[in-house]
Amino acid sequence: MTLDLSRTYRTAILVVLLLIVTVGCAGPATTPAAGQPATADACRPPVKGFAVTTDADGKPLPKASTTEQPGPDPHTLTGPATATLSDHAIHPVVASSEPKLPVDVKSCDGKQVQVKDVSRIIPVDLYGTLAEIVFSLGLGDKVVGRDTSTGFPEAAKLPKVTPSAHDLNAEAILSLDPTVVLTDKSIGPPEVIEQLRASGVPVIFFSDARTMDGMPSQIRAVAAALGVPERGEELVKRTAEEISTSLALAPASGKPLRMTFLYIRGSAGVYLMSGPGSGADAMIQAIGGIDTGTDIGLDKTFVPLTSEALIRAQPEVIIVMTEGLKSVKGVDGLLKIPGIGQTPAGQRQRIIDMNDTELLGFGPRTGRTVAALAKAVYTP
Repeated sequence: MTLDLSRTYRTAILVVLLLIVTVGCAGPATTPAAGQPATADACRPPVKGFAVTTDADGKPLPKASTTEQPGPDPHTLTGPATATLSDHAIHPVVASSEPKLPVDVKSCDGKQVQVKDVSRIIPVDLYGTLAEIVFSLGLGDKVVGRDTSTGFPEAAKLPKVTPSAHDLNAEAILSLDPTVVLTDKSIGPPEVIEQLRASGVPVIFFSDARTMDGMPSQIRAVAAALGVPERGEELVKRTAEEISTSLALAPASGKPLRMTFLYIRGSAGVYLMSGPGSGADAMIQAIGGIDTGTDIGLDKTFVPLTSEALIRAQPEVIIVMTEGLKSVKGVDGLLKIPGIGQTPAGQRQRIIDMNDTELLGFGPRTGRTVAALAKAVYTP
């Protein structure tokens, strides 16, 4: 019997190709099998230069052409101003998909948490950022409780679970029968978290850093943990576009203004000056200013305010939270703090205040925050 070797080789090649196609169609090894939970990391690394020099994946943004807008010299302006968002509302992304559950989540505190139900969510942190993200993801109707800092209109009627300032109350939380609690280390006390977990409530920790660079990672982490990663990508894209548009409001040329952020609570005797990593430095940079805390060499996010530091910093603009300004009885009271009167900002009363729940939240409304702050500083 004579063998047709060419035909045999052709058959072998076809078999190998068929195997390759079959294996390829099975998808990547990280794809969960049917019925298996998806996985999510709540502690994703930041994206350096997000919306300023890079996109949400760290790729360089094209250089935008800027047209200098005529206006007053910001170094000659006098008097205080309030930065106000043109729109305080939360605008959810289009609900393109239903939550895909369960999700196994690696919490920022090292715990492995499984989310099986997102019908009763409680997002809590010092800034109200997590709640803002949840609402922006189109899951606001699933939120059953809020913290003190969650101040946007859509959440106003929700019961507070921080009845005493920013401290969580376990009984207040458990009475709302949450199916998942989203939080970070900016709020506590830790005993409450332990009590919640002991009761069986899934508690997920996210990064407590509030920076421009951390925004896309935070949005993606929350979206993945709640089973809506596609909505997260949509929200990241929209947020980046809004920030990029707002950045264009800062002057493209000229000597940058020196700006200082002060955290003040007069009734509690708290007077702090911000430094690198405070979040305020990122906002000041975003509107084209020089963060004086960084410039004079502070090595902490916040340090006790001293007249020596203020005089050395020589800010031309001082930024404060609205409630902080009220706590010292307004601009007149602020100017009585030692050192402020000896700065260009104090002499010209260039004090800019902004709502406590909006200034350093670094959530999906940050584009609007940058725009409001830039307008108050440059065109009051």
